[in-house]
Amino acid sequence: MAALAHDREAWAELIDLDTLARWMDGKGLGSGPIDGAETLGGGTQNILLRFTRAGRPYVLRRPPRRPRPESDEVMRREMKVLAALAGSDVPHPGFIAGEGDPAVLGTAFYLMEPIDGFNATVGLPPLHAGSAEVRRGMGEAIVDGAVALSRIDPHEAGLDDLGKLDGWLERQVPRWRAQLDGYAKFEGWTGYAALPDVDAICAWLEANRPTSMKPGLIHGDYHLANVMYRPDSPALAAIVDWELASRGDPLLDLGWLTATWRDPDEPQQRVSVTPWDGFPTMGEIVDRYLSATGRTAAEARWYTVLAPFKLGAILEGSHARACAGLTPKPIGDQLHAHTISLFERALRRIDKPLM
Repeated sequence: MAALAHDREAWAELIDLDTLARWMDGKGLGSGPIDGAETLGGGTQNILLRFTRAGRPYVLRRPPRRPRPESDEVMRREMKVLAALAGSDVPHPGFIAGEGDPAVLGTAFYLMEPIDGFNATVGLPPLHAGSAEVRRGMGEAIVDGAVALSRIDPHEAGLDDLGKLDGWLERQVPRWRAQLDGYAKFEGWTGYAALPDVDAICAWLEANRPTSMKPGLIHGDYHLANVMYRPDSPALAAIVDWELASRGDPLLDLGWLTATWRDPDEPQQRVSVTPWDGFPTMGEIVDRYLSATGRTAAEARWYTVLAPFKLGAILEGSHARACAGLTPKPIGDQLHAHTISLFERALRRIDKPLM
């Protein structure tokens, strides 16, 4: 009972069920009381509330307890993307209805279909934990999810206003170098001296920037923690957490996979799923993606360097805030170590391409 009470405290003051029920009435989504409301986990700061109404299950998604300035816009973007993916081959949560006006519940929010699946980074069920062959299928399935997403035409899907394509390639390196530069405002940040050769990474990326791109829809944070698998097979149940979705070159999603996949060249392995044996090698996931999409190794190489640089630039922010006493030091130290390994990964790929 204590756990249930704590769970209710986590969301009850943020989501008024009577107001939500009246809003659902206006959308024709069932009738009567909302039953069985409980929060779902999943490694996201956003709040996920599962409930039933008139026998139908729903999941409500809204920004975290302390929304960021852009949180409502992020919710509106997710709604737009999930609605556009309806009927496609991309595994995704089914969009039911959404509200972009924060006046209703205090923030933008939307309702989606529950997902019958599990997050592999939380743990594997017996079928998947007990078979290397099944785990190989899981690795192939996450690649195939990225392939399916790469085939979505943003224009045909009504997503022409999702991010700017003009100058997209040219903006990438300055954008993430500026992110790093901005951490200097945090007192005590250890700075560039405590990082691998950022100048070398940026110089290579600028000198080898592709002359053109193939625009498409990108997830923006595509890795094992952001997909759910079916409990009865190695197939994907859904790609989740679409808050960074935008238009750009879908090869960035492949790059993100290679930034987060197990790298045998690293002395300290970061394995997000255990057991790991059976999962395809990094080279195999790249080959599978390129074979399915017709993209080339030459096109993909730049993204396999850009992605770990971009991810490291984001994660280093927690270390900078920890140096200033704004974030717990153990978290900052952990993410700083991860940033170092990501930048080292980028430097290795300059000297030793994956393909």
